[in-house]
Amino acid sequence: MNPLPRFDRRAALRVLAGGLLAFATAQATADAKLPTTTIKVGSHALRVEVVATDAERQKGLMFREKLGRNDGMLFVFDEPAYHSMWMKNTLIPLSVAFVDAKGEILNILDLEPHSLETRMSAGPASYAIETNRGWFAERGLKAGDRVTGLPQPRGRPRM
Repeated sequence: MNPLPRFDRRAALRVLAGGLLAFATAQATADAKLPTTTIKVGSHALRVEVVATDAERQKGLMFREKLGRNDGMLFVFDEPAYHSMWMKNTLIPLSVAFVDAKGEILNILDLEPHSLETRMSAGPASYAIETNRGWFAERGLKAGDRVTGLPQPRGRPRM
C-alpha cells in the first residue's frame, strides 16, 4: 500500500501565484485600450479605434455589446489586397466600408451578427471601416466618396 503524497503547501502556493499572475497578464492584455483617432468619411466625423496588428484585426469588434452612435473601428492592413470580413462572435449589426490607399471608398457592405459568410472588398483595400449598420447609408455615403485623416499603413509611403 502506497501512502498518500504529502501536501506541500509551498508548492501549492507557487502554483496558485503563477496561475494568478498568468490570469492577470491575460486580463490586462484583453482589456488594453486600442488607440483612437477621428477620421472624416465624406464630411462626417467618425471616432475609430485603430487595429493594425494581425491579432487586433482578428478580434475586431467581437463580443462587443454596443458601439457609440458615431464610433467605429478602423482596420489598417499591411498591404493593399482583396481583404474580407466575417462576423464570427460579433454581436451587433455592422456596416463595413473598404477603402483604398488613396482614401477612396471601394464598396460598402452590411453585415449580419454571427455570420460566418466572408464579405470581400471590391478592389485592393488598405483599410476597412466598421461601424453601426446603416451609418454610411444614413449619411448618403457611397463608393467613390473620400475618407480623410487615415493613418499611414506601416512601411508604405502615402500615395
